[in-house]
Amino acid sequence: MCPLLFRASYGSSFVLYRVLKSAVSFTFSKFSMGQISRQEKAPDMAEVRNRLREIVGASTNWKDHKQALTERASLSQYLAQSQDELPAKTMKDSAIEAHLPLGTQPALREKYLNYHNSVRFGRILEDLDSLAVLICYSHTWNKELKRSPLSIVTALVDKIDMRKNIIYPDCDIKFTGHVTWVGKTSIEAKMHMSQYHNGAYTDVLDATFVMVARDPENKRAAFINPLIPEGPEEEAIFQQGEINKKRRVELSTASLLKVAPTAEERTLVHNLFLNTLDSRTVSFRSRILPPNSLWMEDAKMKGLEICHPQERNIFNRIFGGFLMRKAYELGWANACAFAGCRPTLVAVDDILFRKPVEIGSLLLLSSQVCYTEGMHVQVRVHTEVLDPLTRQHSTTNVFHFTFHVEKEVPSVVPQSYGESMLYLDGKRHFDETMRTQI
Repeated sequence: MCPLLFRASYGSSFVLYRVLKSAVSFTFSKFSMGQISRQEKAPDMAEVRNRLREIVGASTNWKDHKQALTERASLSQYLAQSQDELPAKTMKDSAIEAHLPLGTQPALREKYLNYHNSVRFGRILEDLDSLAVLICYSHTWNKELKRSPLSIVTALVDKIDMRKNIIYPDCDIKFTGHVTWVGKTSIEAKMHMSQYHNGAYTDVLDATFVMVARDPENKRAAFINPLIPEGPEEEAIFQQGEINKKRRVELSTASLLKVAPTAEERTLVHNLFLNTLDSRTVSFRSRILPPNSLWMEDAKMKGLEICHPQERNIFNRIFGGFLMRKAYELGWANACAFAGCRPTLVAVDDILFRKPVEIGSLLLLSSQVCYTEGMHVQVRVHTEVLDPLTRQHSTTNVFHFTFHVEKEVPSVVPQSYGESMLYLDGKRHFDETMRTQI
């Protein structure tokens, strides 16, 4: 079975439940002058996306997108010049519950069903991304305005820990979440997903997203409302957000793209190299593959997407959830082909959104099995856009997925220095995921 993980901290789902329990569950009525109507029934994911369109004034017709962008530009006058100008909000202000009625709406299942008679996790990633954006807009909402002047976009998926490896395609799903930390222009939102089965809701996953606020034209950073914790539990959640921020800074500083590997990592790479030398030739150039191993070069899979308007977000760029779904499905296929059996997801971490993907882009996806250990496969998916006129490539996203399979898998062996760095980076992500294991 796949290990069930959670981040053992004050930001865990137990504390999240306490915050949400004290907040009022609500849905959105038809948009009317920016007011949120509180009702008994929680919104479904279609209503969540409709609400996002209403908040920013997004057009549902592609032919009107230029006019919508022009209208949004005029909202710059409502931006705060400093965070001190904005009223403080609480965690309850952003607390949201949303439903995915797979059990009560059979017509919806087709979109989420995979050929294993389970739920397509890529679709869940899309829903989490939409919900995270709405949570942040709920935190920053100004009831005096009809439209929000902020453009809130996903900057990072910090962590998604699976607590259950089976998601039923015919049972209702519930999402809950709220803002847990804010800086001046960035927001951390935590979400919890559970599923109704055998008469009760059971935990499925916990997710942490980091969002950033930009101006209406998405050109520069914009200030957001400060967050005031209420009580010791919320203070602990907020402090965990501070810890998460420091951890992200430390990981970025120690990136192998910036600094050399540690002494222990250098020894590991050298031992991998020595294990591939042909003892008969005693030559640095003569390399042989160790038993039960595969060259990293042979553990790749690639894909291409033409970015059509259908996959646009509320700001008329490619929806981040769509990028995550495509990257996940390619990574899953790569792990499946590598292991020779069906993999199950253990964790997603450190999905970095470097730059937006424009409509009409050619999106190149490259998946690499970069580390294996026992019955686990660590996959890195790199996405970039290609400008067909200039032939320039620009990295847009990097994704990291940890999968579990039901049998021992071969080791992957790097041949070049660049592949060795991918190997070490994969090992770092895998070790961090296993560190949070129960």
